[in-house]
Amino acid sequence: MMRRLLQLYIGLVLYGVSTAMFVRADLGADPWNVFHLGVAKIFSLNIGMVMILVGALVLLLWIPLRQRPGLGTISNVIVLGLAADAALAMMPPLESLAARSILLLSAVAVNAIATGMYIGAGFGSGPRDGLMTGINARTGWSVRSVRTAIEVTVLISGWMMGGTLGVGTVLYALAIGPLIQLCLPWFRITAVIKNPPAQPEVVP
Repeated sequence: MMRRLLQLYIGLVLYGVSTAMFVRADLGADPWNVFHLGVAKIFSLNIGMVMILVGALVLLLWIPLRQRPGLGTISNVIVLGLAADAALAMMPPLESLAARSILLLSAVAVNAIATGMYIGAGFGSGPRDGLMTGINARTGWSVRSVRTAIEVTVLISGWMMGGTLGVGTVLYALAIGPLIQLCLPWFRITAVIKNPPAQPEVVP
């Protein structure tokens, strides 16, 4: 249990750090962080605070979907935002395109490792993915269709609010799946495989 908890929280912290890396690279982020950046710009808030607030609001949508949060779900709402703001405070802006490009590539890699750790710990899905699986369970729509609809909606909304959309967004979309598939076996815990959580193991 202690190993699983340690892996969960290291993974969540690293996920928040990867968000800060995307922000400092300023070359585009994943759809949800494009949305977070757009909301942060509109309301003049730190992105970490936006991540916490959005996570909490999405979690409320679980109620009509009859989804039940786990420890990983609640931790996701709180830890990601705090870690992102802390990392941003320690990470100065970069001017060099070469340095920003390296930071972007590193952000994608760190995000994949963090996701593998978080999923491998087996404490339940994050609020955003729980929304996806909840809609799938209640409507019968395919996971692929629901996921695509949510991602496209938050991406366009975030971009319209001024979120950073760019090459990093495309890179993330193309690379994150294969990288998570590569990283996940490193962090799977045998006990979790024998007794999997009730909710699907999906990206936070």
